[in-house]
Amino acid sequence: MVAIARYMDVTLIVPELDKTSFWNDPSEFQDIFDVDHFITSLRDEVRILKEVPKGLQEKVDKGNFLSMPPISWSDISYYHHQILPLIRKHKIVHLNKTDARLANNGLPLEIQKLRCRVNFNALRFTPQIEELGNRVISLLRENGPFLVLHLRYEMDMLAFSGCTQGCNEEEIEELTRMRYAYPWWKEKIIDSDLKRKEGLCPLTPEETALTLRALNIDPNIQVYIAAGEIYGGHRRMESLAASYPNLVRKETLLGPSDLRFFQNHSSQMAALDYLVSLESDIFVPTYDGNMAKVVEGHRRFLGFKKTIRLDRKVLVDLIDQYNEGSLNWHEFSSSVRAAHAGRSGNPSKRVVIQDRPKEEDYFYANPEECLQLQDESLSST
Repeated sequence: MVAIARYMDVTLIVPELDKTSFWNDPSEFQDIFDVDHFITSLRDEVRILKEVPKGLQEKVDKGNFLSMPPISWSDISYYHHQILPLIRKHKIVHLNKTDARLANNGLPLEIQKLRCRVNFNALRFTPQIEELGNRVISLLRENGPFLVLHLRYEMDMLAFSGCTQGCNEEEIEELTRMRYAYPWWKEKIIDSDLKRKEGLCPLTPEETALTLRALNIDPNIQVYIAAGEIYGGHRRMESLAASYPNLVRKETLLGPSDLRFFQNHSSQMAALDYLVSLESDIFVPTYDGNMAKVVEGHRRFLGFKKTIRLDRKVLVDLIDQYNEGSLNWHEFSSSVRAAHAGRSGNPSKRVVIQDRPKEEDYFYANPEECLQLQDESLSST
């Protein structure tokens, strides 16, 4: 939105955050981000205000403004030809559902670089979040290297995706009821087995344990779980804990008084996990959601820190063959390592798929225009 406002030369109001998700987080933008730093660091690019000017507030109070979702993955010219005339007409336009509204590729270089400036410099967490995040990182560093596992096996993720691998009948029914209870989720029958085979499900904790072992991740390394409550609890975490006994979370590293302010504020808790993820020796997401993609790109920006991008479609096929006995451990682990040889966050060209932008590599996962690399140093992996 900053890049779009800059391009149209219009004033941007500090964003409102979605409060209708499963987590029902009441946090405002300024509860998570240092809003003054956000505004001042971009003052040479775009005018940003904390709220609508008084002269226009009456229009807002009376609902005399246009609210609309812009078209996803749009070229920047869409905003000049379609949105700017609407702003001139209505004076105030509220753009909602503003994720993925600019194309990944084919935009002017200055637009791409501004997107990076916003994401990696202008957006800074509040001092309170930064301080607590740094304390968690220091505690982990005292005990040596650590891996952050972004284990997306929470109740909302499973209900939304319809993925139920390893769940019992009661849990499957609970997740299905939850999916239909949220009208903005797609109400459709989901074939969990088929979706998993296509690589569209987050890895289960059991699958994750096998994968980390196959990748020869040191069993003594600290594994920080960046996630909410894992669905199925202790039962589902048994195999991962057996393989990697040094499992830690922010709740085990910090006292209740440290986290009291953050309780029932899932976005602020996620901000802590984000900070720890950036500083980890290895980052492993089990699903390529928004946070995982942005952490991957941010770690590239910070110097191509090791990020293992799991190929879930390949993995679940290999795991099934191993569990069925058609692959022994050596064959399984060798195949897993071979499949991930070029998937560690190393320099690579962003994939471009003409006319199918949703299937392209996400800009923020690999913001190559901002990485100051010579074209010949980029591999095709």
